[in-house]
Amino acid sequence: MATINFYLDKTDKKGFAPIHLRINCNSEQVKLSTGEKIKPKDFDIDTHLVKENAERVTEINHYLGYLKDRADELLNNSYKKSYTNKEIKLKLKDFVKAYKEGHKVNIVREQVSLYGKPFTFVDLFAGAGGFSEGFIQAEHNNKFFDFLVANDINENSELTHVVRYNHQLGLDADFLCQDITEPDFLDNLLSKTKDKKVDVVCGGPPCQSFSLAGKRKKFDKKDDLFSHYLEVIKVLQPKYFIMENVKGILTKEKGKIKELILKEINSIVDIKEIPRLTTFIKSLKKSNVENEFLLNCLVKRVEIEQYTDLKAEEFKEAYIKAIDSKFRKLTPNIADYKTSKTDERISTIRHGFNLLVRNKEWEKLKRDIIREKDFCNIDNDYFVDSFTQFLTDIDSNEIINKIEEAFSRLNVAKDFEKSCYDIIQALKIYVLNIDDCLTLIRDNCNTKQSKELDTIINDIRLYRIEAPFVANSSNYGVPQNRERVLFIGCRKDQKFISEIPATVTEEEKVTVFEALHDLDFIGNNEEAHNYQLVNISKQFNGTAKKMRSLLKTRSIEGKPIKTKGKTFAEWSKKGRLNGRFTKAKKPFYVKSTEALINNLRVHDILHNHKTSNQGENVIKRLDIILKEGDYKKAQTKLDECGLSSNKRNYNVLKPDNQSPTIMTIPDDYIHYNSPRALTVREMARLQSFDDSFVFQGKRSTGGNNRKTELPQYTLVGNAVPPLMARAIATEILKNIK
Repeated sequence: MATINFYLDKTDKKGFAPIHLRINCNSEQVKLSTGEKIKPKDFDIDTHLVKENAERVTEINHYLGYLKDRADELLNNSYKKSYTNKEIKLKLKDFVKAYKEGHKVNIVREQVSLYGKPFTFVDLFAGAGGFSEGFIQAEHNNKFFDFLVANDINENSELTHVVRYNHQLGLDADFLCQDITEPDFLDNLLSKTKDKKVDVVCGGPPCQSFSLAGKRKKFDKKDDLFSHYLEVIKVLQPKYFIMENVKGILTKEKGKIKELILKEINSIVDIKEIPRLTTFIKSLKKSNVENEFLLNCLVKRVEIEQYTDLKAEEFKEAYIKAIDSKFRKLTPNIADYKTSKTDERISTIRHGFNLLVRNKEWEKLKRDIIREKDFCNIDNDYFVDSFTQFLTDIDSNEIINKIEEAFSRLNVAKDFEKSCYDIIQALKIYVLNIDDCLTLIRDNCNTKQSKELDTIINDIRLYRIEAPFVANSSNYGVPQNRERVLFIGCRKDQKFISEIPATVTEEEKVTVFEALHDLDFIGNNEEAHNYQLVNISKQFNGTAKKMRSLLKTRSIEGKPIKTKGKTFAEWSKKGRLNGRFTKAKKPFYVKSTEALINNLRVHDILHNHKTSNQGENVIKRLDIILKEGDYKKAQTKLDECGLSSNKRNYNVLKPDNQSPTIMTIPDDYIHYNSPRALTVREMARLQSFDDSFVFQGKRSTGGNNRKTELPQYTLVGNAVPPLMARAIATEILKNIK
């Protein structure tokens, strides 16, 4: 066994002594400079560590412990049983070099036009940063993207972002760790952009709970985040925006959700064109005298779109108060004095107006209740229905429904039925999007007026979008069949983009083996901190030739090329960042924000490559499934061996094909060559993240912690594949003005 410790060398002129690492093994000795210096009085010769009261004690001792662990792993726990002194020094010097480079002073630079033309982007619901990574990789004709701000609600997303983009790449991109539904979110986002115009917004708001207006909802924290995403678009008015979502959004509620999303996008208006539309609506009153009140309501509803925040709330309040005033004048005609003061129906209408006027306060209350409900895990229990009912009842649509019901139960004389009808319709106009308002306006047009309205609609819609489309990440050089829906909004002054062209053909797609073969040197419950040579001939014996034939030299985007190309694995090691990042620092890992503040960094050569500690029975189960090639086919044999599982599915990776969609739980996948789950790094490779992109914080978590924590596996599984994001960003750069 080797012994590993530290000692001090001779002091320099300033009285500082270099700290050296010393290894003794079989009468041989290896010495290596750590690159750190301290005063001899601060070194404890018994513990071989820095004394507690010394400057930078926590940071230096963390580094010395890290180096000792790597040396111990190399000498006492390595697959290789013999090393020369030179080999040991070279391997340990790699770790020392990474540490030194990582601790150089890093001056954050603004992303000025180092070459070419920069366009700005903001990444919402950023997670690990798959969109961000693809956008900063992209360039076309000397055009590239300047990263302004990313946003997510999770601290580990922020930590991963800060380490990658601020510390490692030296960018001044900011991070807003805040819920998009909070009232001051937009103000905070605008302050982070530092008054810079935003050209592109990207992000994938979760739409799992998104439902049609008036329907009962699940009411969780993911409710209607899409509408808040569009509120950001309305304010920033970028040249393009990309909204990514799961494929199921297209068929949810028989396609009605997709249509509603398109309606909401079409309802984002060019506010400069609003006076033109309102003038047109007013002109309709001449030929629609009986609908004058409703046309006036449509004018007021459209005018609200000119404003945001407090100003919009003022106009909304004025809108409801105007309808309330009409009802007050109507009341003596439909009910006597006593009835008007005591009748439940009249009270429902009056109090309904009060509730609508206070809509902003009710929305805040709804958000707080949903947050507390989520925190207390209220779901699938006796409490959930009462919570759901209350949250449904305070929704504006439901309030209007109750007002309409109250009107229907009043015995109104025929002479006043139209006035009651107008009040109800005016309230419905209040909650309509602009696209549906335009439909109502058309109902009041003749043929000639309809043609004029068509011209106005074409001009007033700020974004053009025909339909969402399904993009498969494997079409963009990603070794994974991950289908996602993309909504791409193109501002009316920009070139229209309807799809993202594939960068590889079906025959050229990257395989799982291409992505993972060079990482296949790790066993159960092991962690690797450096790359090791993989002998394909030894691993695959009779099929080695076939496996090697899967390896292709490619361009960065995945296109097979014969000259100046690299394999997918080589690109992953080298990195796919463009020429602006030649001064990028070595990657590092920290376990928390506190560790980053205290400089407790881990500078390995290879990060996030650790396997789970799986029990003997689990390994046997995975081995049977792997040999059978399919979980269902393996069921009989698993039953015979007493190894059956309640787990719904295992995905056996096929080396000569693409992986299925990578999710957040590693145990769902079985490595193509070993009975084990995947490491974070292997899942990141299947997502097309560079190896230099380090996922920070906890590796995994479970149970209720999944509500508040976002461990490495979840960061990877939820991400947009960077190569697909790169293809999207490149297509935008080709078209953006």
